[in-house]
Amino acid sequence: MDIAVVGSNMVDLISYINRMPREGETVEAPDFRMGCGGKGANQAIAASRMGSEVLMVTRVGNDMFADNTIRNFAENGIDTKFVMRTDATSGVAPIFVDPQSRNSIIIVKGANALLTPGDVERAKAQIAECKLIVMQLEIPLETVYATIRLGNELGIPILLNPAPADPSLSLEQVKNVEFIVPNESELSLLTGMPVESEEDIRAAGQVLTHSGIPNVIVTLGSRGALWISEAGEQLIEGTSDRAVDTTGAGDAFIGCFSHCWTQTGDIAESIRKANIYAGDAVTKRGTQTSYATAKELNLD
Repeated sequence: MDIAVVGSNMVDLISYINRMPREGETVEAPDFRMGCGGKGANQAIAASRMGSEVLMVTRVGNDMFADNTIRNFAENGIDTKFVMRTDATSGVAPIFVDPQSRNSIIIVKGANALLTPGDVERAKAQIAECKLIVMQLEIPLETVYATIRLGNELGIPILLNPAPADPSLSLEQVKNVEFIVPNESELSLLTGMPVESEEDIRAAGQVLTHSGIPNVIVTLGSRGALWISEAGEQLIEGTSDRAVDTTGAGDAFIGCFSHCWTQTGDIAESIRKANIYAGDAVTKRGTQTSYATAKELNLD
């Protein structure tokens, strides 16, 4: 097994809108899509499509969405032994995409909010066989912290995507991860610092490296990603393809990066490939439906 993803799954309810309605107003949207999503599931699917063996630790609900979510994992080659059913609703994410491809997202965590440290502990033997643990913040923080402690105990590197941004996240609790991968707004919330310029971003990223996190990778959308470590900083440029739908682009980046890094250990090259992968994903609508295989992009 290559990667253990301890995280969320959602059902994406995507409305393509001309504009958001004002209070009390009803407007017509020209298109709608429904698909499997959630940051954890998206990252797992992207890594699997790139060729990694992926274990998913998550909770689904007891509703009509659960069977489809489990089936989707299985069809994408994900190990579903620890995809656990829960007496709750499945997580859902209504998403609104405007004509400029900007997205606004509401998440209802549902069963994801019931993923416990005990659930992760039960998967310990399988997680121990993995080369990397990947997490996000659509599950309880206590479960995130417990998973970091477990990874440290097992000697397995951890990648934390601090999204969606949570002001309650304790930097002290997460400083023992190998990689932290925020976007600009998440970096600002983590550090309490501005991110208006590249100089600001570098300064904020250095706060995280000085706290003990070896590698900070700040995703910058079409501008690429900035890798900050104690050794210095490196801006790895992105692609300039015209975006159609940016939903799930950050997850595409993380899934591809995780796959490439576990195969080679080369951080810079893994970021370069992840930029290409995410750049391709935004040229297509949807989240997981926009994720290519390694063969389709000829990345390996």
